[in-house]
Amino acid sequence: MITEKTVVMMLDTETTNDIECPICYDVGYQIFTLGDGVLCEKSFVNADIFLDKEMMENAYFADKIPQYWDEITEGKRQLRKWYNIRKELREDCQKYWVEIICAHNARFDYLSLHTTQRYITTSKYRWVLPYGIEWYDTLKMSREVLGKCDEYKSFCDAHGYRTKNGQLRMTAEIIYQFLTGNTDFVEAHTGLEDVKIEREIFKYCVSQNPEINGALWSR
Repeated sequence: MITEKTVVMMLDTETTNDIECPICYDVGYQIFTLGDGVLCEKSFVNADIFLDKEMMENAYFADKIPQYWDEITEGKRQLRKWYNIRKELREDCQKYWVEIICAHNARFDYLSLHTTQRYITTSKYRWVLPYGIEWYDTLKMSREVLGKCDEYKSFCDAHGYRTKNGQLRMTAEIIYQFLTGNTDFVEAHTGLEDVKIEREIFKYCVSQNPEINGALWSR
């Protein structure tokens, strides 16, 4: 059961390469509890990938590269080697006693972190985060909560947010529109900014069901 003292790391990555073998150039995260709010937030740009022009040509949001440079210059993001990003991630997990690592569509972020680790170290080192921390998925949590919500179904019908086979769409952008009532909201598709909306989705799902099983892998 998630309580007000459960320590959660909400994490998001932005990637290049392809969807089956994603390699991340942007890692953003917040560490928080429901009771105390945000304890730590960081935004890293992976220098090993971001400075590789050939790799970045295939980035999903390559048009944002000038924005990243501006924000690195302004100090909003830190340009770091992957070794140092991984080191700080692990240290923060231990410093704050993180119990859950969470992402929206967490399988993708889990894959991108470990694909990046193995790509950069040529598989000499294969794991990124400390062993034993459970992964949660706000997409899975949203399906459990919003999939039963008539108001959300009506919202999706009113705005054309169903798939071709009639399933409710549950991107972070759409869910956040529903939660805030702001249908003009557009997801930033940058790590830390997306983390901030995904944290609100997590909080909403837990408020609806504190005993929700958001575990990425079934227990």
